[in-house]
Amino acid sequence: MSQEQQGQEDVPHHIKTTETLLRLYVLLAQYLDRCRAEDGYQSSLSEGEFQKHLVETKHSVLTQLSTNRIVPEKIEQEYDRVMKNAKALTENHTDSELKTQVDQERETLRIKTLALSDLLAVFRSAQ
Repeated sequence: MSQEQQGQEDVPHHIKTTETLLRLYVLLAQYLDRCRAEDGYQSSLSEGEFQKHLVETKHSVLTQLSTNRIVPEKIEQEYDRVMKNAKALTENHTDSELKTQVDQERETLRIKTLALSDLLAVFRSAQ
């Protein structure tokens, strides 16, 4: 077993879950940014690679939270809402009401990302 693999096994479950949840929210925000950008979003990942990473991260979060009855359902609902809004926006870039809704969704993701980032820092410092 490599030192890196050993280090990953030593990370407490709550830290791994927080890291993965944070990564999911960052990816969802990036997805909205991709769909919001009318001139094309610059990314090092192709759309297919990005979608694969997003789906894998969502699956990982849901697996890590599978013992919880409520949170996975909320994550699924949020994920579905973001994907629906993003798809609608790509189909109609001129809908100002939809743009406002996507901007509000993006702001919610930004706040959650900040909160999870702070929480993760607290968890790591207490380790």
